[in-house]
Amino acid sequence: MSNGVALSSILAHHARHAPARIALFVDGVPVRYDELDARSNRRARMLAAHGVGFGDFVTVALPNGIVFYETVFAIWKLGAIPNIVAAKLARPEMEAILEIVRPKAFIGGSTAPGIPVIADEGGALDQYSADPLPEVVSPHWKAMTSGGSTGVPKVILDAMPARWDPRNGFLEQRPGDVILNPGPLYHNAPFHCITMGLFVGATIVEMGKFDALRALELIEAHEVNWVTMVPTMMHRIWRLDADVRSRFTLPGLRMMLHMAAPCPPWLKEAWIGWLGSQRVWEYYGTTEGIGSTMISGTDWLAHRGSVGRVREGYELRILDEAGRQRPVGEVGEVYFRPHGGAGSTYRYLGSEAKRIGEWETPGDLGSVDEEGYLYLSDRRNDLIISGGANIYPAEVEAAIDAHPSVRTSAVIGLPDEEWGARVHAIVQPVDGATLDERELLAFVTERLARYKMPRAIEFTSEPLRDEAGKVRRAALRAARLERAG
Repeated sequence: MSNGVALSSILAHHARHAPARIALFVDGVPVRYDELDARSNRRARMLAAHGVGFGDFVTVALPNGIVFYETVFAIWKLGAIPNIVAAKLARPEMEAILEIVRPKAFIGGSTAPGIPVIADEGGALDQYSADPLPEVVSPHWKAMTSGGSTGVPKVILDAMPARWDPRNGFLEQRPGDVILNPGPLYHNAPFHCITMGLFVGATIVEMGKFDALRALELIEAHEVNWVTMVPTMMHRIWRLDADVRSRFTLPGLRMMLHMAAPCPPWLKEAWIGWLGSQRVWEYYGTTEGIGSTMISGTDWLAHRGSVGRVREGYELRILDEAGRQRPVGEVGEVYFRPHGGAGSTYRYLGSEAKRIGEWETPGDLGSVDEEGYLYLSDRRNDLIISGGANIYPAEVEAAIDAHPSVRTSAVIGLPDEEWGARVHAIVQPVDGATLDERELLAFVTERLARYKMPRAIEFTSEPLRDEAGKVRRAALRAARLERAG
């Protein structure tokens, strides 16, 4: 097992070692590991009948649920590569991703021009055998999507083959844990964490859709040991009436790990006061896997505001614009280097990596203290992180600018207590055009995923871009923050 177990047979591995172990609870219904294995065997044969084979990309646009889990493991059973996208992605964005990936098949409710669409055959799966398939290792275990800073989608192809050591828990997960999934599986963090949980034989309690009270009820009822959340979820739980929240002690919960967006210090302190500093952790990293940090609540209280020290297997530096290392305590751009070297953890489809030698940056600004704890001062100048989801202004601007009455637009993120940030659009109409917010939002709805939609549109007659077409989003954001007080 030194090289791990192929993901094509990892369900069977756990079924052999613990025949009664539950892999999933979906809508309250338990699914054992041997049942999930058999169902994904049938689904794999169904995909194979549609031509899917080793090394093929398969785009998966399914909501959280049993079919999602069956489908992903079925793809691995054929040595293929799952490309995960949102189930309700706007058509232009979906078509752009499919143009980059050129998958062998598309699985979901939408149409995919030029790509064979495989619908859920439900009962028709019974015609396919549930017997084991030959073991195979896909060359890449996942291909996740990102909007991209230029507004053009990119696909992040993970370098890791589809193989894992089932004794090795990811981010302090342990074999046999009970793990709650409160997040959408088309986002990298939930997909990565939850599938890794299954790789080590955990039981996944699938929420389907997040609800604050129900999350607490499920954690308590199933004696959940491990859960990852984004700060928006933490905020919604904290907004519950104190007498409601006090009913829950969550005795089985060993780790609540938050990630994907900055957490307000007051909110983190509140959770530490409620659960204790040993149970509240934070992770900072990238889908590209170039580097990451982690910090416990105990260390955070001693290093308030830090996102932790670099994890084993990576190096961290703070560099200036010329690539020179910044002194301790001084702000620069955060750079990581994996021990395998640049490009050892991923490669882009549809984009090029930006590196300084072997070092690569997620685009964030920060500093380190004398003990090596990282403090972020900004999360990418332009990127908006709302509810843990990355929203690139260029994508939203492209959708707005497609309206014939819009001359140009600039999109910024403004602070939001619940979501961390909200999308705010500043729009310059064409001279003499009449345009209102309702009309423009209706137009953009057809072109953007719901979570990327502007929460407010501000119209202006002032030019938003210079002669070179550049927009100073930082200055626009600062002006609105100043105006707000």
